[in-house]
Amino acid sequence: QVQLVESGGGLVQPGGSLRLSCVVSGATVEYYTIGWFRQAPGKEREGVSRISTTPDSAIWYADSVKGRFTISRDHIENTVFLQMNSLKPEDTAVYYCATDMNLKLQVSSDPKDYGYWGQGTQITVSS
Repeated sequence: QVQLVESGGGLVQPGGSLRLSCVVSGATVEYYTIGWFRQAPGKEREGVSRISTTPDSAIWYADSVKGRFTISRDHIENTVFLQMNSLKPEDTAVYYCATDMNLKLQVSSDPKDYGYWGQGTQITVSS
């Protein structure tokens, strides 16, 4: 019954910025760990970032995006955001948000541990 819908993708030039949104229904984002993932053509889906449940709200970023991406959430909008700055061509991928009731998610960005997924939004970084 948990549903997630991503938005905010599009075409951007290298060095540009985008903000992705993940609107969650059937779950309250402050009480669920939410992960962001991406999948480029021919590659496996990989974790990008996650934010764990309240009150710890521990945040994790993949090494490839540290210093450029920022994850956050708005409990009123029940939405998790991914602000992406200084985008590079290698960031091109379909981006997904995901969650689960599995408490392991608090320390995991393995896609196999996440059972609820959005449909994805395409990010293309190109000049």
